Amino acid sequence: MGPRILITGATGFIGGRVAATAAAAPEPAHVRLLARRPLAPPAGPGVEVAPGDLRDPDSLRRACEGMDVLVHCASAIGADEDVAHAVNDEGARALVDAAVRAGVTRIVSLSTASVHGRGPFRAAAPGTLPLAPGSVTSRTRAAGERYVLDAGGTVLRPHLVYGTGDRQLIPGFVRLLAALPGPLDGGSSLHSLIDVDSLARALLGAALSPKTQAGPCYVNHPEPVPVAELLAAGEALLADRSGVRGPAVDIAEARALLADVPFAQHHLAMLASDHWFEDDRPWREWGCDPGRGFAATIADHMPWYRGLLDHS
Repeated sequence: MGPRILITGATGFIGGRVAATAAAAPEPAHVRLLARRPLAPPAGPGVEVAPGDLRDPDSLRRACEGMDVLVHCASAIGADEDVAHAVNDEGARALVDAAVRAGVTRIVSLSTASVHGRGPFRAAAPGTLPLAPGSVTSRTRAAGERYVLDAGGTVLRPHLVYGTGDRQLIPGFVRLLAALPGPLDGGSSLHSLIDVDSLARALLGAALSPKTQAGPCYVNHPEPVPVAELLAAGEALLADRSGVRGPAVDIAEARALLADVPFAQHHLAMLASDHWFEDDRPWREWGCDPGRGFAATIADHMPWYRGLLDHS
């Protein structure tokens, strides 16, 4: 039997994929999933569910008992400040404390490159950017990172994550495009992306590889994605739901047209400048495959996105 792995956030977009990947691994491991609500565990030997909540330290102590590795994927995204603080900051502190006390030998935590705030970021390497979070979510997640790093753990910071189960990124771009009279000309910016399956493999790779080092790292596909490719995927999904589109709109025009739409301003600000992070350690040192890249992989997920949008 392999290592005993505790995974948090198993009911979420990324944590659920990590749980399924761990359960299907060719080398058996004992997998325990921390879940706030009832969860049918992925099929596989040695998979169990431990009821618990990041706001309940006693449940975290029980969940960590007997575990070797912690993969922390749970977070509160888009929550109010009190919830974000309780889950992302204080919850992370309580979880790391419970893991250390239980003798967990490796802690890997999922974070986000948004802890650095807005770009432009061009081929940014680890250790070259200051923390400058601009939202409650990223600010509290940056605080939660500190407990992991102080305990000698590893923090993974993807930028944009897409794939089956994504209800925020690509649907958000479709919503933005639908608010404009025509396609968006986003300019020439480059963006780091990773599909959820590759990210799940990287999280488990970091948890299990003997080459994993403590500290933060970026985890994205090695090739940055031109903004035009990102927007083309959104337009393809929008085409299924809308009529004839007008002429293209550039970023400045879109900002003026959607001046009173906060979510649109947020997306436009991100799209307007490079958000490109460079770090090959997940693929070079952990024995992980970054996948085929955005243009090829997004096609695999389009049926799921179409189904989601058809029911929204």
